[in-house]
Amino acid sequence: MMAEAVQRRFCTTDMLTRELDQAGRTGTALLRKALTPLVAGARSVAEADAYRLWRRSGLPPGQWNVAIFDAKGDYIATSDFWCDEVAFAWEIDSYRHHTSLEDHRATVARNARYAAAGIVVLQTLPSRLRTEPDRVLAELHAAFRAARARQRPDVNPAA
Repeated sequence: MMAEAVQRRFCTTDMLTRELDQAGRTGTALLRKALTPLVAGARSVAEADAYRLWRRSGLPPGQWNVAIFDAKGDYIATSDFWCDEVAFAWEIDSYRHHTSLEDHRATVARNARYAAAGIVVLQTLPSRLRTEPDRVLAELHAAFRAARARQRPDVNPAA
């Protein structure tokens, strides 16, 4: 519910944090745990699951929901997760948000911009974050190794 409220701009993570702080500590541990990925930049339950999995991975930190631009300043995409160290993007792509022809076209166009810019991108279904976390971790490590093995492209997150 908190992710939905923040995503729909009914409130901010700061507002939720203040409310929890005013409520005290008793009975708020689960809410605080659920709020942590949102404060870090996750915008959905699936991204919160991805946040927890990335933290388990031992891979370098990154940013959530960050706009990426090429050397000329042209927009490439807003990545669900971005590891700037190796220019690696992780997209949590649900069927629910990619079912229409227009949404599918937008996803294909986004992936084409990633490829044209030399960005390594991994797409993961949200359901796999919970049903196959170890396989997703292996894929994250493999994609990260691939990103690290090539010359880093001249791309940058929004300042």
